[in-house]
Amino acid sequence: QVKLEESGGGVVHAGGSLRLSCTTSGIVFSGYAMSWYRQRPGQKRELVAGLRRADGEIEYGDFVKGRFTIDRDDTQNTVYLEMKRLEPDDTAVYYCRAWDYGAFIYWGQGTQVTVSE
Repeated sequence: QVKLEESGGGVVHAGGSLRLSCTTSGIVFSGYAMSWYRQRPGQKRELVAGLRRADGEIEYGDFVKGRFTIDRDDTQNTVYLEMKRLEPDDTAVYYCRAWDYGAFIYWGQGTQVTVSE
């Protein structure tokens, strides 16, 4: 059974930082591209950051502007999202996604991030 479990969300003041983690099981982690998406209230889900393989191609959403960093530890089957200089517009549910470069995509349940003024 495939499982993606996000953690690290919470409430933070504007300008603060959070580090999200997504720990996986049931997949060969090194064979998957890992990404973070978010869904803000009333908005579509959007890409935050994607990392194809360790030391591989990285993609960030335009709104990131150098504030976030994605990283993965293949020994821990975990992908991270370090978020700094958070803004109220970053308030969203953040989801972890695993893609096998083919037909299989798995999602976590999400973790809430709330940034107050």
